[in-house]
Amino acid sequence: MDEEYDVIVLGTGLTECILSGIMSVNGKKVLHMDRNPYYGGESSSITPLEELYKRFGLPDSPPESMGRGRDWNVDLIPKFLMANGQLVKMLLYTEVTRYLDFKVVEGSFVYKGGKIYKVPSTETEALASNLMGMFEKRRFRKFLVFVANFDENDPKTFEGVDPKATTMRDVYKKFDLGQDVIDFTGHALALYRTDDYLDVPCLETVNRIKLYSESLARYGKSPYLYPLYGLGELPQGFARLSAIYGGTYMLNKPVDDIVMEDGHVVGVKSEGEVARCKQLICDPSYIQDRVRKAGQVIRVICVLSHPIKNTNDANSCQIIIPQNQVNRKSDIYVCMISYAHNVAAQGKYIAIISTTVETSEPEAEIEPALELLEPIDQKFVAISDLYEPTDDGTESQVFASRSYDATTHFETTCNDIKDIYKRMTGSEFDFENMKRKQNDVFGEDEQLPFL
Repeated sequence: MDEEYDVIVLGTGLTECILSGIMSVNGKKVLHMDRNPYYGGESSSITPLEELYKRFGLPDSPPESMGRGRDWNVDLIPKFLMANGQLVKMLLYTEVTRYLDFKVVEGSFVYKGGKIYKVPSTETEALASNLMGMFEKRRFRKFLVFVANFDENDPKTFEGVDPKATTMRDVYKKFDLGQDVIDFTGHALALYRTDDYLDVPCLETVNRIKLYSESLARYGKSPYLYPLYGLGELPQGFARLSAIYGGTYMLNKPVDDIVMEDGHVVGVKSEGEVARCKQLICDPSYIQDRVRKAGQVIRVICVLSHPIKNTNDANSCQIIIPQNQVNRKSDIYVCMISYAHNVAAQGKYIAIISTTVETSEPEAEIEPALELLEPIDQKFVAISDLYEPTDDGTESQVFASRSYDATTHFETTCNDIKDIYKRMTGSEFDFENMKRKQNDVFGEDEQLPFL
């Protein structure tokens, strides 16, 4: 351990593992440490089920009706991958896909007036949806055609909209879309958590809807993918990549001190030894004095013995409850997966509710989501603080990641990765930099493995 490294990484959350993989591929000498005996940090999958009961301080052990404890891999942070999104791109470029198998999530639903409806995201679905009346459907279809044809580099596709000036509110007005349609477009297609996006230029929103549609077009049922055996497989896959390129891993390694000289990092002290480094990446739990609290998220893991009502018995789905529907400022999300993904015992389903905390009674805030899931066999409630770094790290060369937010996909996590990369290297993040530089022993398969 008494060695000099280019980069030391503390914590094996997904953000840290992807960055350590990229740095190793780019020839940096990397040491990666975690105080826990398992990979994944905040973003790990807990197995066996007994461990989950212990973690949440439940006095009993799981009842026999829950099946074998080893059959469970329960994510602490619920997220799906957008099929055409940045994380899938990172997986393909680094070929970490070799270590994972994915399934397409079976459906995406939106909550309106106490009921749930399938999210219409193609012209055909829009025309068949019960979410809208006949005339509204035609207007929404026109809007979808505009989005599909839109190309920010070709003004001929703008139809009188200035993507850098026209607000999204004005775009909705142009197509004469009603409040319910605006709700599911902004929250279930563009995947915004609040309505702040309405009064900023529309370019990002249009591109977000395009990402949703293009992701959906890849596999048909929904735009989301999920890895077999749980999300904890993702950080492990990138850790393998780092190891192939010479990265050193140490789990169960306490971090006693981060050693600073003249305001910048020079090493990490653990069990009396110091490993020296030029740069440090870590999750917020390792440097409490360099992060600030930016809110809270409530997540409730619910074990069910049935699929969710009105989802066509899907064995996986997402439900979005737009904030306007339940008089809130931010959306409530439900991610559901099941035994079909090797994360639960036969016939069991795991639904995880998450949202940004807005009041002093977070559990009351998620009541509308709990009602959709009844009856619930067992629930596990976690309220987590969200942290963000207080400085950009250019002075200290200490780069802290942000806590995982309430969104149900990894786009914000990937933005954080790209942002840290830019601050560390001084150059824009480029997916090309993630390409493997050597053929290793795992063959040359570039496709996403599906079952």
